[in-house]
Amino acid sequence: MKERFQVGVITGTHGLRGEVKVFPTTEDPARFLDLKEVILQTPREERRIGIRSVKFFKKFVILGFRGMDRIEDVEKLRGCALLVDRKDAIPLEEGEYYVADLIGLAVRTQDGTQIGILREVIETGANDVYAVEREGQKDLLLPAIPDCILDVRPEEGFMTVYVMPGLEDL
Repeated sequence: MKERFQVGVITGTHGLRGEVKVFPTTEDPARFLDLKEVILQTPREERRIGIRSVKFFKKFVILGFRGMDRIEDVEKLRGCALLVDRKDAIPLEEGEYYVADLIGLAVRTQDGTQIGILREVIETGANDVYAVEREGQKDLLLPAIPDCILDVRPEEGFMTVYVMPGLEDL
């Protein structure tokens, strides 16, 4: 299971006072208000960096980092990911899982037959859809509903599913 989760990607600078525009990759962008620091992932290193300010503008989060007060300090950060440790992630309810923990799980039926690997979680309005990569076939799309997703065990590396009649033919 992953120990760090991506919460955003720096898309550019904002103003002249060292602020950056962040595209949030978290379900709740307001969570930035509670963060004291993030892990800045550059191509060469990862380092913890304190947050000095948080604002919101359209679909972006505007962050100011401690010790970076000029545009020159942050210009080189475009494209860098922002991560948080698992302990700082949004707490989950019973039966909820972090998407990062689901990707790569073996997907098997009730009788133990492996049908593929969970490749992607697609968010839709009603419920998520799991895209299961199958060797030599199109992806199997399973709705993330209790009738289809019977058991999820990320710590053991698999999930058990029921493939409803007709889903395999889509």
